[in-house]
Amino acid sequence: QVQLVESGGGSVQAGGSLKLSCVASGFSLSTCGKEWWRQAPGKEREWVSSMSTTGTTFYADSVKGRFTISQDNEKNTVYLQMNKLKIEDTAVYYCKACATHWGQGTQVTVSS
Repeated sequence: QVQLVESGGGSVQAGGSLKLSCVASGFSLSTCGKEWWRQAPGKEREWVSSMSTTGTTFYADSVKGRFTISQDNEKNTVYLQMNKLKIEDTAVYYCKACATHWGQGTQVTVSS
């Protein structure tokens, strides 16, 4: 069964850090492009970051220089390291793989 499970969300003060994890089962993440998306209350889901199968990374301008996407093929896991968090980073964060598989999301709340 193909599944993506995110974890690592929580509440943090502005300026703090969190590291999200997304564990895949039923397929190998190394064969797919990986993405992180987020959805804030009342807003559309927006793309945050991507990693291609060759390891090339891409970031939305809003997170560039603060967030880092990475992967561990042995653990079949993709990560999103989030530093210097801002209140506007508050959202449910989702991982996506192979252009079609979505996780259930993990809540990130940043307060002042």
